[in-house]
Amino acid sequence: MNKMKIIYPVLLGTLCLFSFSCGSKKDEEAQTQAKVSIVEKVNVMKLEKQTVAHTIEYPSTLAAFEENYLTSASPGRIEKIFVEIGSRVTKGQLLVQMDRTQYYQAEVQLQNLATDFQRMDTLNKVGSISKQVYDQTKTQYDIAKSNVDYLAENTKLLAPFSGVISGKYFENGEMYSGSPNTAAGKAAIVSLVQIDNLKSFVSIPESYFPLVKIGMPVELTCDIYSGQLFKGNIFRIHPTIDAGSRTFQVEVKVPNGKELLRPGMFCRVTLELGEEQALMAPAYAVLKLQGSNDRYVFVAENGKAKRVNVTLGKRFDDQIEIMANGVKEGDKIVVSGQSRLVDGVDIDVVEEVKAAKVITMKE
Repeated sequence: MNKMKIIYPVLLGTLCLFSFSCGSKKDEEAQTQAKVSIVEKVNVMKLEKQTVAHTIEYPSTLAAFEENYLTSASPGRIEKIFVEIGSRVTKGQLLVQMDRTQYYQAEVQLQNLATDFQRMDTLNKVGSISKQVYDQTKTQYDIAKSNVDYLAENTKLLAPFSGVISGKYFENGEMYSGSPNTAAGKAAIVSLVQIDNLKSFVSIPESYFPLVKIGMPVELTCDIYSGQLFKGNIFRIHPTIDAGSRTFQVEVKVPNGKELLRPGMFCRVTLELGEEQALMAPAYAVLKLQGSNDRYVFVAENGKAKRVNVTLGKRFDDQIEIMANGVKEGDKIVVSGQSRLVDGVDIDVVEEVKAAKVITMKE
């Protein structure tokens, strides 16, 4: 009886151990069979050199191509203003006549000195006066003539270019003091703008400085003219970089013969910065190794997924430049299902996605 008590537990333990051993072998065989049967379905894309077009767009405000605040060189009474706001004028047209009292006085003085100088010139030729007296008279005459010329020029304000009067700040008969009296902080009797051509100031990141050239074409759009494009070109590049914003400024000339655009309008300026060739891939095809900054892709090779570390270049919207020794043009990288892959796993390519031929980079 005691022997049976001892044999029974031993026999029971042996049976359990045998059952466990058999179960483990079955599980291992099942897992091995499962590993062998795993084939991941993926989509791939053939890596090709693609044309990347750099396009940048920035908001801006239109300004008059030329703007002039016209004023007299010295304070005085305004005799007459010949224009009103909105008047169209041509180059050289008389806009403002200042008081000419000083001019008339200077002219009379010049005439008297001219008579004296002619007399002294005659006496000098026959040697009847000293050289010093002659020189003094000539100097007085030259100064008086210069004063008359100065007053003649500054009592008449002429249009320096053809344009439109944008501001009138005095009326006939008022005194002009020379103090700043405009929103721009300048002194003026009238202001003149040129609007058959406009310009726009655009601040561009310094990284594009080598790509921007004088004469490059640009396109402008304005919200009030939906769908309509206006052409222009870069005519001036400022030579310095702003240290705070890391941008440089360019000036765009915009022909405005129909005068649809006006100074102060909001616009968007689009600039094409050329094209380049690059090996591009969708950004979502690139994976990141956890705990590090290493990036990698999977390449479809002989029915298996091959993991390749890559270096990233420039990013263009949802596309990114791929640079690595292990990846070359013509390789097929996995662009769908890559998150489930491990190096060396069997894959079944369901579809080959076509890459875009031209990628437009917009900022």
